[in-house]
Amino acid sequence: MSSLAEPPASRAHSRSPARSPALSPALGPSRCGGERRRNASDAGADLGALRSVELHHVIKLLRDSDSKDMKKEQLKTLKKVIKRFENGLPLKNLEQIIEILNLCAEKMNEQEAFAEPLCELIKLCGLPFQKKKLSDEVSYSQAVSKSIAQLGYLMRVPSSQVRIQICKCVVSFYNTELPRKLLPGYQPTSANYKIQMAELGGLAETLVLSLALVENQLIEKLWVLKALQHLSSSGVNCQLMMKAQAASRLCLYLNGDDPSGQLVFRSSDILWNLLENTSKEEVANQLSSLECVHALQEVFVDLLMHGFRQYDRQLRNDLLVIATLIAENPAAPMIESGFTKLLIVLATLTEVKIPNPLLKGLKLTYSYEDFELKKLLFNLIGVLSKDPCAVQVTVCLLFVLTLQLLNESDVMPALLFYVKPNQKPGFHDWSAAQYEELQLHAIAILASVAPLLIDKYLSCQANTLLLVFLEWCISQDPFFSRGHSFHGTGGRGNKLAQMRYSLRVLRSVVSLYDDTVNLNLCDQGAISQLLDILKYAANKSKEKEDAILLEIQADILFLLSLLCENDVHRKELFSYEGMDILIPFIQMGPKKLSSGLSHNCLLLSALDCLWSCVIGCYIAEDYFLEKQGIFLLLDLLASKQKNLYNITLGILVEFCDNPKTTSHISTWRGEQDQTAANLLIELWRQEELELGVKRDRYGRILDMKRPIASSFQKQQEVIPMPANCPSFAIMEISENIRAKIYSLLCKLGFENLPGLSAKDFVTLAIIQRYIDFKVGEVWSELCAELKEEFRPVELDEEALKVISEIPENTGRMVAALQTEVLESQRHQEIQEEEKLYTQIQAVHKQREMVKKSWENFLTRTSNYEALKKAKRLQEKSIEASRSKLKTQNGVVHSTDIKGLSTTV
Repeated sequence: MSSLAEPPASRAHSRSPARSPALSPALGPSRCGGERRRNASDAGADLGALRSVELHHVIKLLRDSDSKDMKKEQLKTLKKVIKRFENGLPLKNLEQIIEILNLCAEKMNEQEAFAEPLCELIKLCGLPFQKKKLSDEVSYSQAVSKSIAQLGYLMRVPSSQVRIQICKCVVSFYNTELPRKLLPGYQPTSANYKIQMAELGGLAETLVLSLALVENQLIEKLWVLKALQHLSSSGVNCQLMMKAQAASRLCLYLNGDDPSGQLVFRSSDILWNLLENTSKEEVANQLSSLECVHALQEVFVDLLMHGFRQYDRQLRNDLLVIATLIAENPAAPMIESGFTKLLIVLATLTEVKIPNPLLKGLKLTYSYEDFELKKLLFNLIGVLSKDPCAVQVTVCLLFVLTLQLLNESDVMPALLFYVKPNQKPGFHDWSAAQYEELQLHAIAILASVAPLLIDKYLSCQANTLLLVFLEWCISQDPFFSRGHSFHGTGGRGNKLAQMRYSLRVLRSVVSLYDDTVNLNLCDQGAISQLLDILKYAANKSKEKEDAILLEIQADILFLLSLLCENDVHRKELFSYEGMDILIPFIQMGPKKLSSGLSHNCLLLSALDCLWSCVIGCYIAEDYFLEKQGIFLLLDLLASKQKNLYNITLGILVEFCDNPKTTSHISTWRGEQDQTAANLLIELWRQEELELGVKRDRYGRILDMKRPIASSFQKQQEVIPMPANCPSFAIMEISENIRAKIYSLLCKLGFENLPGLSAKDFVTLAIIQRYIDFKVGEVWSELCAELKEEFRPVELDEEALKVISEIPENTGRMVAALQTEVLESQRHQEIQEEEKLYTQIQAVHKQREMVKKSWENFLTRTSNYEALKKAKRLQEKSIEASRSKLKTQNGVVHSTDIKGLSTTV
């Protein structure tokens, strides 16, 4: 057995026979002159006798009759061939060598003497092949792959010596050492050439099938497994092995009698390679037979109870991983075999400490291997608690049985054992880092198990334990987390990892909408405590933001949403403290939303919390309005975050039931003094553009029969549906935001909306008739369905015709109104243009008058005759302005100023 660990080295390297310069070309070229001279004294009669021998003559000789003299000649010739190629086989002679191998194998059935030369020739196949040209590897690839495949077929020879030698030959493919001597004029093939040719020839599949021939021969079986162990390092070989049902064959050998333990080791190692290099589902399917599960269980229990070496424990853990993979297959007979019950009991052994006959006398240590075993068992519980969501009744029943086993084996108390503040470990205990890893793993698994065992969860007072544990998480108790494990990510030096997974447990049970669970939480002050944790996490997030803190905050908001939904008293409890914490989340800026740290998820959770915890409670609603919450929601809409439109508009619609809300919406102003009505209409146009609704360049209706139908809606064929199934026209309402925009504008009113342009009024005319158009779509679908299945009577047909014309008439009326609005706008624009033109004309006239006055002034100043003329005109004007009737006793004043020398 010791030879299995390392195959014996090829004896060809230790021999250096003499060669003759006159050897036949079929057996390769002669050595160089210096070597030939050194070995001339040893050349002798042997090489002289081989000089005329060619391989095809050898083949012919082996096919001749089997007389006693002929047998001696055949064996002698074979020895000469072996001696000639002791340093490697040329690629061009490989096919002939393989034919010689097959002839020897046939002769072995009657004559044992051919066993030794057959083994020697197989050994030569393990040496690197020799090539003359670089292109030989490609040229002979097909012949070489077939030749290597023939090696696998030789496993049919009923000789232990031959079979072991074949396996040694395959193992030597992976020996990268170059030969000590080469044939003159030749060079060895590349290191991976044989491995590639073995893949091409399907050697791995043949060896898997040959396992059936060596079932009862332990040494031969171990050598075959060793060869397969090497071959399974390749993905191609693993695929070939899976075709031969390698996984199930190997699993059945696990519990075979083998004192050395190599059978389990090599079989499990090959199974691991198959898992890594092929489909895990395919491997699991092959291992899911009752026989395989029994074999795996037997070996696992033996290693568990009697394996005291580190090697045994590692192997035990490897088998447990394979068992976990099988457990993921709902059809695997894990429950029928009793393996599931055994593993569940083992998982809860150290925490619950209930005596169990299945594991009597078992004591787990605190070694690293047992620590890994504990984690693997927790992982197995997580796998078993996954609902297969299968339609098959059998699979559903198996899942119910699994839950029953989890319940009876006290899995819930075992997992809750870790929901407590971390204590300083003792001398003979897990280290602090190991305990923390087990604790986080257990709480993570608890999130999967708790919803399935809710009655057990409540009976163990799990809510109380979790709330106390969360209180410790935000306390000032000195604790420094290691954060080494997968579940401890982001928790180094703090308790955030513990808080994160505890909140996940609460989230999983509260999501069941079980009144008993939620009432139990609220009676213990969960709302107030969750708000304290939220405040703590928000403050921590201000210091340094990371994904863990954001997830914690989002989970708390989600929990509050579920707890407060449809309960006014809980909403009041939330409003006293929660509103001031909630509003900063809604004020989140666009920079944070695009940072990639899941701020979008946090904002959605905050909006969901607002909808569930505030709306419906007038105290909370009024406080939110006082804090200008409606303005924040409208700012959110104006930020053009499309994924937030639906929920934000829904909240605004719900808020409009409060009479104070509409005034806040009307008061809001966005950038460039944008009004809420203008924002809503703009969102409507954007939504219709994405839906592919037909409009002209002014936004008017084009399709009078289906004015608001999307392009996708028009492509749908009429499918008669039951009365309780909504039609496409109804389902479409919830798939876009148009219905919510219509509802909001109904609350605001369609008259006297500020800040609207003519284009907005054109769109508003469509929005105002949205419900009429939607009713028309439903009637259109109804008529189409009726015509598909029935032929209406004359009166019904006439009624349907009248009904179907109503939306078309409405569409024409809206289109006419839109045209009127556009004409009115055009007329108004013309009037404004004329008014502006008149103003411009008056300004130009005034400028001309000023210019003329200035020119006259300059003329009077520079031309004395012009000044005198202006003076005369002035005097005439004065005289003409005087009254013609003379006043008695009146005084006439002169208009001239004496001594005046100015020209102004």
